[in-house]
Amino acid sequence: MELRIFTEPQQGATYEQLLRVAQTAEQLGYGAFFRSDHYLAMNSDGLPGPTDAWITLAGIARETSTIRLGTLVTSATFRHPGPLAVTVAQVDAMSGGRVDFGLGAGWYEEEHLAYGIPFPSLKERFDRFEESLAVITGMWETPIGDKFSYDGAHHRVVDSPALPKPHQHAGPPILIGGNGRKRTPALAARYADEFNVPFGSLDDTTTAFERVRGACRAIDRDPGELVYSNALVLCCGRDDAEVARRAAAIGREVDELRTNGLAGSPAELVDKIGRYGELGSSRIYLQTLDLDDLDHLELVASEVLPQLG
Repeated sequence: MELRIFTEPQQGATYEQLLRVAQTAEQLGYGAFFRSDHYLAMNSDGLPGPTDAWITLAGIARETSTIRLGTLVTSATFRHPGPLAVTVAQVDAMSGGRVDFGLGAGWYEEEHLAYGIPFPSLKERFDRFEESLAVITGMWETPIGDKFSYDGAHHRVVDSPALPKPHQHAGPPILIGGNGRKRTPALAARYADEFNVPFGSLDDTTTAFERVRGACRAIDRDPGELVYSNALVLCCGRDDAEVARRAAAIGREVDELRTNGLAGSPAELVDKIGRYGELGSSRIYLQTLDLDDLDHLELVASEVLPQLG
């Protein structure tokens, strides 16, 4: 089981805070540093304001050396797919091939309104998401010297040189997540290297994983080719008082976190992570909300990670 650190900078974070978390995570042996791609805080003032996901990751790419970097997830509504393919390929090159690329359809209407981003219907967002996947993967896969064209309902590409290429020969691994019943599993089966269930229970995870496995079988893809993962909020402590202090710091209740996240002692976390592992999950994204509490990361690295095998 691999543990990855997942941050939510729209809730209030500077680049310097994010860099410290990423460098600490690298030093402690976590597998990756991920961040959300949002422009508006949720139930928070969000001060000092949002940071751009890919600018952040580009900076961190040059100030780390081994940890993988990615988004959970970039919204396809935020950027045209051609320029997004360029951006992600460049950050992959800047990192020496350490990028994982999470992409989704987009869901948070208020942030679109707040920053002047069109927010079409759910069907159109998924149509654009699917076309973005086709364009981005098509551009990355086009051999150097060849041209790439695509004629979709929402995106048209004509004779693109499809440059630059990512550092990773096959392109950054693509992560798709969510609890959609039809289109999400189908797109994951067609395009994804990893499927993620965000903040889902064990039952939710079982259902979502099986939908994706079924979608893979429907197109004759081996379901075992995908990595299956979960994202869960983190609140670990050596004793009940420390757990309660960390829960209060992020404005949550301990009992709720024990039910819906990874909360409690290191032994409790090991047990719950093991139950997700039994369902086929091999990566857990630890949603880390207090970015100044680096001791939290050290505790999990020293007392949870070594027990996961």
